[in-house]
Amino acid sequence: MSASAQKPGGSSAAKGSPGHTGPGKLDKRSRRELARTSALVILAILITLFAVFNLKEVKVSYVFGTGRAPLIIVIVISVLVGIVLAYFAERIPRKRR
Repeated sequence: MSASAQKPGGSSAAKGSPGHTGPGKLDKRSRRELARTSALVILAILITLFAVFNLKEVKVSYVFGTGRAPLIIVIVISVLVGIVLAYFAERIPRKRR
């Protein structure tokens, strides 16, 4: 049993040169993934705090009337409309080329 346990160790030592660059890349990748995950967690916390602090109801004037809605809903809808408009505005010039 100890001989079989030594074979994998020996085979990984034999692959030390190519394997050394691989784990270095994995180490770099895992650092990137950790940084990305940390950034996403911080962003989620900030968005949650933003939503909690903007729960006050506001008067919203539509084209055909008025209403009341929480400020965070108004902000989120405005951002979504902006994203959709930017997406379509970006696509129009590409089709003309």
